Amino acid sequence: MDLPARVAWAAERWGLSHLRPVPELSYNFVAFANRGLENVVLKVGVPHDELLSEIAALEFYAGQEAARLLESEASEGIFLIERLQPGTMLATMEDDEAATSIAAGLMHQLWRPAPEQRGQFILLRNWFDGFNRLRLQFDGNTGPLPPEWVERAEGIVKTFFAERQPDVLLHGDLHHYNILASGQGWKVIDPKGVIGPAEYEIGPLMINPWGRVLNGEKPHQRAARRLAILSERLGVERRRLCDWAIAHAVLSAWWSVESNEDWRYTIRCAELFADLD
Repeated sequence: MDLPARVAWAAERWGLSHLRPVPELSYNFVAFANRGLENVVLKVGVPHDELLSEIAALEFYAGQEAARLLESEASEGIFLIERLQPGTMLATMEDDEAATSIAAGLMHQLWRPAPEQRGQFILLRNWFDGFNRLRLQFDGNTGPLPPEWVERAEGIVKTFFAERQPDVLLHGDLHHYNILASGQGWKVIDPKGVIGPAEYEIGPLMINPWGRVLNGEKPHQRAARRLAILSERLGVERRRLCDWAIAHAVLSAWWSVESNEDWRYTIRCAELFADLD
């Protein structure tokens, strides 16, 4: 089925009306809708590992800290979730320390021991295998990425994965745009459903809101304060969190290279985090 037919199929099957596509769509079709008196969100994408793991993660969280999964047809890449109200993004909060504290608390609540049945989830190790693809593509070199940063990130993840820490189920992309106000609290949307060491989760948060981490007054002081809050709330040594932030920033730079996008922002973030050691 093409996209209009798939949307029509979901609307008929689940009794949806008043579909309104969200602005600035990217990889998936997402629309607000009504199901009777209920406000819902319809998501339609091409079935692939990340979409299937998102559905599995939403099922796993069961609406506790994440938007509740209402219906799904995983084989078609179509699912329905509750629409969070008021739905204000954490990115709109001007107080960075307060936003970091909220994210840290939610992060800690989301971490669960990795399920025994892991086939439907993404493995963090596989994400970091991206560095192997980078080396293969550029004959053992690092292409446009500065070699010292790739080497540093490779060393960080090699050390951390060698520790064989207990794996948890991670959101995988926990940042200010995926944390929404819900009632008197906060919930997440768009979990990637990743299994790996818990501390990786701070990486996406540290480089977001996108483009703004390096701007404004005293970016070093702001980033250092974030790390201090995360370290205190999560009970993880600050240097360890800083290393994971660097590793994720460099991995994000490689993803940007693969997508033919500008990779310089996240490398500059890695440089910022390194200055905090």
